[in-house]
Amino acid sequence: MLKMREGELVVAGDPLETLLAWLDEAKVAGLPEPTAMTLATATRDGFPSARIVLFKGLSGSSMERRGLEFYTNYESRKSKQLEDNPQAALVFHWTTMRRQVRIEGRVEKVTPEESNQYFQSRARESQIGAWSSPQSKPIGSREELESLVRANQAKFASGLIPCPQFWGGWRLVPERIEFWEERPHRLHERKECRFANGAWHVQRLAP
Repeated sequence: MLKMREGELVVAGDPLETLLAWLDEAKVAGLPEPTAMTLATATRDGFPSARIVLFKGLSGSSMERRGLEFYTNYESRKSKQLEDNPQAALVFHWTTMRRQVRIEGRVEKVTPEESNQYFQSRARESQIGAWSSPQSKPIGSREELESLVRANQAKFASGLIPCPQFWGGWRLVPERIEFWEERPHRLHERKECRFANGAWHVQRLAP
């Protein structure tokens, strides 16, 4: 069992480095799906929805404005909401590590080159799956989906499978990151990081 932590939660000058360090610790601890994160989006009129996606790395135009990447079908419900309302939130929760990270910010599509690079790193079966699933749209039966898979297996029987134009990555560029660690008697450690005037500013929050 993990020993309860004591003392102050320390956040690096770039809080994304602390996030990466916590992710590494979760991986070393053997947690299932340590890169899983809840993605919360909203419609243009503010109706929210949430689902689990997988963190696929950091990227951006500069070290100060890096963002968290995840990949999906651009015609899915989540993508439609991100297009209509390009603000979102992410939450990592590692239960046995007694840690949580909340991230809020604006979203943008990654470049087609970045999407293709990641797509080519996926297993061939997952590439076929991306081509075959009309994500978030009604489908008549499992057999209909499997028929689409078989058709694409025949279509891409050999050679490189191209990245679909309707599939790719999103990047959430954080404006706010909150780190949470459990402490005894519900007196948890919370540190809030906000990006303003070209720098990160950290403050303590009451539990």
